[in-house]
This record gives sequence, C-alpha cells and structure tokens, in this order.
Amino acid sequence: MPRDFRAALLERGLVPIAGHFSYERWRDEPEFVLRDAKALGLKYAGCAWIPHEGDFDEAECRAAIEVFNRAGELAARERIQFFYHNHGYEFQPYGDGTLLDLLITGTNPKWVAFEMDLLWTVHPGQDPVRWLQKYPKRWPLMHLKDLKRGVEGDLSGHTDVTNDVILGTGQMDMPAILKAARKARVKYYFIEDESPSAKEQIPQSLRFLERVSW
Repeated sequence: MPRDFRAALLERGLVPIAGHFSYERWRDEPEFVLRDAKALGLKYAGCAWIPHEGDFDEAECRAAIEVFNRAGELAARERIQFFYHNHGYEFQPYGDGTLLDLLITGTNPKWVAFEMDLLWTVHPGQDPVRWLQKYPKRWPLMHLKDLKRGVEGDLSGHTDVTNDVILGTGQMDMPAILKAARKARVKYYFIEDESPSAKEQIPQSLRFLERVSW
C-alpha cells in the first residue's frame, strides 16, 4: 500500500519527492493515480513511457499531449505537479525539430513539467545543455545518469543496463550540464543507476558530485 511504502521510506530517512505511474493509468484512471500519489506524499507524479508501435509517431505524440494536459490539470487541483520523463524515442524528427518539441510546446506549462533523463537525452544523439536552454523552467527534475564511452545510441529507448556508469566517467559533460540545469531552475536531481554494479557505483557517483564544480 502507498501509505505503508511511504512509512518504510521515512523510517530509513528517505523522503519521497517524485514517482512514475503508467501511461495507461494516467489515461484511464488519473483520479486513482493521484490518490496513490497523495498517499505517498509526492510533490511530483509523472509518466516515463508512452506506449507506441514501431517508431514513436505524431499521432501517438498528440494523443499523449491530450492525456498529459488532462492529467496535469487534475494533478494541479491536488497541488501535485504532473511531469513526463523522456526516454529517447521522442527525438524522432518532426518539422524543424523533433516530436519532443511537439510534446513540450503542445502541453500546458502550468500543468505539465518534464524530467530530463541525461542518458536518454545523450543516447539518441541530443545535447542536454541545448534542451535546458531551449525550454527553461520546464525541467524541475533531472535523472543523473552517465553513458559508457564508445556506446553508439539510437532512437529505440533501449540500451543494456551495463552501459550505466559512474557519473563523470562516461560521455556526459557533467559540469556543463549541471551549470545549465541550475540556470534552467532544476529543483531535484536523482542519481539513477540501473547497472548490476549500482551498489558499488553509486557511492563513487556521489563522491564525483561532491568534487565537481558547477
């Protein structure tokens, strides 16, 4: 139960800030999602994957815009900020930009925020700094994650979990990204490490963040 999970987190000195819920639940039962988010004490409740067949396309993006605007409006009534976490496939070309541009510009900034995942921005060949500068104030949350050097990405939204490496040892220009994130008013940073070596890597990532200047 959400309340029990919240209690277990607090007992261990962990304060729940943001959580992900499935697209299908946001589409079909947003009121129940928000009930669970309130029970967890979340400030932010969002979605991290838009179901799609083959390449993510404009129709799927526009459908998500409708779902997100409705979810965001309902969440705002409960004083919760709805957000979407990018996952790489949204960078399909569209017009003069990408489908992520369409998703950002098509959603109401009052109701819909974004969580930038660094790996899922760099993996498809994008520059996190440029996106932070292009849409300032839309990114209150950030997943800090580094991508192993030499890995060539794509628009699939998938990569082997062993490609998650210690912050500062991969492809990311962390000082530049963190400096841009501060200017873009990112509020919360979460280390996300899904590798089998996460237990050993996360303390080293923390040490990197203590040393890095930004």
